[in-house]
Amino acid sequence: MRARALVALLGTAALAVPLLAAPAQAGDGARTAPRTGFETSNGARWTTQPEEQTFLADVDRAASRVSVSVVGTTKQGRPLQLVRIGERRRTASTVLLICSQHGNEPAGREACLSKVRDLAYATDRRTRDFLRETTVLVVPTANPDGRAADTRGNSDGVDINRDHIALATAEGRAMAAVVRDHKPDLVYDLHEYGATPAYYDKDLFDLWPRNLNTDARVHEESRKLSEKYVRPAAHASGFSTGTYGIWTDPVTGEPVKQVAGDGQERILRNASGIKHAVGLLIESRVDALSDAEKQDRALNQRRRVASHTASLGGALAYAAQRRGPIEAATTRARLAGFADRGPVYLGGADNEAPKPADVLADPPCGYRLTASQIAEVGDELALHGVHFRSDRGGAYVPLRQSQRDLVPLLLDEKAAYHLATGQPDTRC
Repeated sequence: MRARALVALLGTAALAVPLLAAPAQAGDGARTAPRTGFETSNGARWTTQPEEQTFLADVDRAASRVSVSVVGTTKQGRPLQLVRIGERRRTASTVLLICSQHGNEPAGREACLSKVRDLAYATDRRTRDFLRETTVLVVPTANPDGRAADTRGNSDGVDINRDHIALATAEGRAMAAVVRDHKPDLVYDLHEYGATPAYYDKDLFDLWPRNLNTDARVHEESRKLSEKYVRPAAHASGFSTGTYGIWTDPVTGEPVKQVAGDGQERILRNASGIKHAVGLLIESRVDALSDAEKQDRALNQRRRVASHTASLGGALAYAAQRRGPIEAATTRARLAGFADRGPVYLGGADNEAPKPADVLADPPCGYRLTASQIAEVGDELALHGVHFRSDRGGAYVPLRQSQRDLVPLLLDEKAAYHLATGQPDTRC
């Protein structure tokens, strides 16, 4: 029986997903595992924010390998929380899950909450060994104000997934600080999308960092994450997959046109790649697949969450099985900037050649900012992990640093989303 039929009959628990931890069971004595509002309602409704707070507090109290902290506060006063799961204070690698950047895309959030619980309560040797070597970080609700209002943007209407360069929102700033402070080796970004039958109509779409400033080894690992782990895990559970943003001919399977998914540096999957993390965007299909789903919202919602759960199992399997190659790729990428060699790309993508004007073939040694400029953007540079030297005239931002390729994207006047127009310094 295909997984979709099992979902229809029994819900998400029926799926044979390649999890590192089996779903925690309620009623196991002193370690009774909490359940989300989505789970207790059998998918009839999404977990409320008060329920999320209670759920995370219960997991935090019960599991010594879990800690929950507040990394920011939204404009409307809601906490932006970070969950850390791991057996040790320091581990060899770090995985970061970012859930529901868009407040009206809740299925990934439900998968993340359940995964937090399952990892927290797992007693099997495989999961414990994984958590001795890997720290899993989870931002369960990256846009609490949007989730409360069921809107794509935050309380100001800003799309947070277009704020990973400007860092104009509390939500974007919090996520940038998490990436800077924890240096995740893998960033997994969970979303949902609306289908366009029959050209754009899969259970799940994913996409790696397309930005050309992503280190080649990180780019390769991100493709491997998609093609060798996430998609096979989804297929094993009966879900179809495709490449996000690419319409395909329903007969030939050939690409028809690209409607999304370019190399914009302000999108999380691209910003993460530029900051040397393997990354993947994952999108589940919102639209009902059948008359049964149209008539039963719970059936539709269970399927959406189940598809995310399946893909997330593949991502964690990747983190467990390719720890060495992932660490090698991200470490080399972080060190490459100190060599200060090679072009920097202000445009283009891995499937679109950059225009000549978008290539800094011989980048400057750095950029000089005035005192007023550094006063305006110094906090944002620091949140990005960009180092600079202050002096009486302002500040100097060298390219020779780990975030080398990010610096021109932030300070060159030709960069599409630059924070300030720095004065290029060619005197190395």
